[in-house]
Amino acid sequence: MRGRRPRPLDEGSKDAFLEKDKCGIIRKNFGKLIKLIVISDVLRIKKIIKLLKGFLQRLKKEQPSAHKRIQPTIIPRKDHTISRDNINRNALKVLYRLNSGGYGGFLVGGCVRDLLLGRRPKDFDIATDARPEDVRKLFKNCRLIGKRFRLAHIVFGKEIIEVATFRTHHEKAPEHHAKMHEGMIIRDNVYGDIEDDVWRRDFTINSLYYNIADFSVVDYTNGMQDIKDKMLRMIGDPDQRFHEDPVRLLRAVRFMGKLDISISPETEAPLTQLSHLIQNVSSARLFQEVLKLFQEGATAPTFKLLQKYRLLEQLFPQTVACLNQPETEKLLEEALTNTDQRIQEGKTVSPAFLLAVLLWHPVMRYVAQIQTEELPPYIAIEKAMQHVIKLQTKQLAIPRTLLVSIREICLLQHHFLHRHGSRPHRTLEHPRFRAAYDLLLLRIKAGEPVGEIGDWWTQFSEGDTAQREKLLKESGKLPHRRKHRSRKFRKKQVPEMPKE
Repeated sequence: MRGRRPRPLDEGSKDAFLEKDKCGIIRKNFGKLIKLIVISDVLRIKKIIKLLKGFLQRLKKEQPSAHKRIQPTIIPRKDHTISRDNINRNALKVLYRLNSGGYGGFLVGGCVRDLLLGRRPKDFDIATDARPEDVRKLFKNCRLIGKRFRLAHIVFGKEIIEVATFRTHHEKAPEHHAKMHEGMIIRDNVYGDIEDDVWRRDFTINSLYYNIADFSVVDYTNGMQDIKDKMLRMIGDPDQRFHEDPVRLLRAVRFMGKLDISISPETEAPLTQLSHLIQNVSSARLFQEVLKLFQEGATAPTFKLLQKYRLLEQLFPQTVACLNQPETEKLLEEALTNTDQRIQEGKTVSPAFLLAVLLWHPVMRYVAQIQTEELPPYIAIEKAMQHVIKLQTKQLAIPRTLLVSIREICLLQHHFLHRHGSRPHRTLEHPRFRAAYDLLLLRIKAGEPVGEIGDWWTQFSEGDTAQREKLLKESGKLPHRRKHRSRKFRKKQVPEMPKE
């Protein structure tokens, strides 16, 4: 209905009104007219309630926070070692445009920490008081992502600069920003200012802000001193913060191994007790965190810390069950040390190879358990691989492409036993030969009785055509196992007919 709302009908006015309705239209639709009036009243009431709720939420956000009483330490440019020469050019472009647009622009997190430690940051994360929608207005090459954390990605070709809006503590969130039963935050898009944002960060060494406006470092949590002391300290109550995001358990271990730093007693105390919280994290997110553990160049010390705080059994329970075998521990030690050496030399590291190493002895353990079924060796390994991978993917969402590579690396260990005819040539041309060959060499170092096989494949892979032919002739003289034939393919013995 448009225009003014009709007044309520007075006593007796109904009859007079109906007398004028010569066509009977109002008399027929009088009930519908009253219903529309009632509905319009309900809609207006709902709109007023919605406006009141919005006002109360804004009023709640504007209440002063207890954290704001702490004055930050402003470290001027002359007192710190961060230089713009060491900052990514595209990150500087984003910072300058935010600043020129009337917003604050700060480098924050691991990049500030690494710059202060003299390390080269991998990523440059930016924090600002601009909302994600405002950031998109400033940058045409911006796209907004995320559900739990609404982020702006500024795309420069293949490079992405991540911009996050300052957020406040989750206690100021409306009802739909709920927690899980274990205290884990599932949504966190409550915007605040820099004072609110700093208390949401996990560790003090990651809570430093580099201000592009005056090139100073803003420190609310004494993080600069912790960097100098090489101390890892949680912001706030460690027990509560680990419950909010259990991935912080893995991050703590990763920072200790990567930066070679100590951990404060109050932060270390709940690490082992709360290791079970890892089960509440999605398997996809856990896989990404495990990849970071393997790519920091400190895999060996980090692995020992995972064992110490009982986090390894939450990630690789089948591997932990085999650690009582000396060969398993030696194999992992050699593989992780080799991985760190390759990273320090600037070489690539294959996640599939490391996962194959971690799962090799669980596969062999299951093969030993099913020996009573009298399966051919290849079929037994295949069946064991399926079983082990099925259990492992419950903890980590390993992509299918990596699962295929893991399977091929492990199955090639069986192919290395066959050194007759054309099979060695086909094995040598396999795309996963190099990774499988490296695993074979690690098995030799770990004490497995495959030294002769490893030497043969070393000579075969490095030799010329004449040397390979010679090795094949020599291997042809060795006794080899007869190929297993299934019962249904065996020739049936035809009984001889009795002579007449």
